[in-house]
Amino acid sequence: MQTTSKQLDFTGQNIYLGIDTHKKHFTVSIQGEKLSYKTFNQPPDPSVLVKYLHRNYPGATYYACYEAGFAGFWIQEYLQSKGINCIVVNPNDVPTTDKEKKQKRDPLDSRKLARSLKNGELTPIHIPDKATQQDRCLVRLRQKIVGNQTRTRNRIKGLLYFFGIDYPEQFQNSGRHWSKRFIDWLKQLDLGHQSGNKALGLLVQEAENLRALILEVDRDILKLSKQENYLEDVRILISVPGIGRFTAMLWLTEVGDVKRFKSLDYLCSYVGLIPNVYGSGDKERIGDITKRGNKHLKSQLIESSWVAVRNDPALSLSYQQLCNRMSGNKAIIRITRKLLNRIRHLLINKEKYELGFAA
Repeated sequence: MQTTSKQLDFTGQNIYLGIDTHKKHFTVSIQGEKLSYKTFNQPPDPSVLVKYLHRNYPGATYYACYEAGFAGFWIQEYLQSKGINCIVVNPNDVPTTDKEKKQKRDPLDSRKLARSLKNGELTPIHIPDKATQQDRCLVRLRQKIVGNQTRTRNRIKGLLYFFGIDYPEQFQNSGRHWSKRFIDWLKQLDLGHQSGNKALGLLVQEAENLRALILEVDRDILKLSKQENYLEDVRILISVPGIGRFTAMLWLTEVGDVKRFKSLDYLCSYVGLIPNVYGSGDKERIGDITKRGNKHLKSQLIESSWVAVRNDPALSLSYQQLCNRMSGNKAIIRITRKLLNRIRHLLINKEKYELGFAA
């Protein structure tokens, strides 16, 4: 008796994929509209997943998601190019049960993603184009190097303090720390023992190397800011008191097109300038500023706001009025929101900043 095999056909059906990405493997969960099909590990290669789907679920409409993190966006770009609708989501915004919080395992994580995707509970994050991603890497690298430089300088200060060594009188002013003369003094300093001198010498060498790296990155960022796609907006941003070329490039590579935010509230939420809110029944309590948001941009904008209140009479007046009813640190957050509103307006309308206008 002759038998015939029936070819698989999932035409008209939706397949949902939750992908838990790791360096050595992907954990993938597959769900349909009615059933959970399978959870498995595979090599960390999206092409392997594409072949698996076409072989086992041919004709279906595929939807996939994974969490933003070290894996970047290349997986999303590849899957999208192969006809798979793929989004990248904020890990903190994935609905999670108490069990999933207390029993964190890769299969649970991937099933959670697939389930949430099927239920329409996930909001994709914005994915910049490849060129902007790489420009962002360069600008972020400067922040990391500056952080390393600060840590190295603090180690040098700590070493001197540990052995009771004070700065000479000409270096007592903090503005003269880390000048060429100060570095030369550090190099000539004798701690009285070979090991201590070696430790200090290596730290000073590291500080000099990091300073050279910062200067090199600054030159590259300067060239980048003069490219046609950035030049006009950079000129607008550096007209704002407190915003230099680096902060302008940080804004443009992190935010991109400001018009993608529906309102100021959405932009403030992205940056992280909104308070935590605790509400139950008729009671509502407004807490401190949220820890969510773009950490690279938030701290830089707050620093810019401190400069702005010293240079813009309107912002200075607003800051003083706010300080009458709250602390200075809380007041500067309000000023940062005002500054953010001004920046948004300037970029949308292609105008330069004018001092003395209330936001």
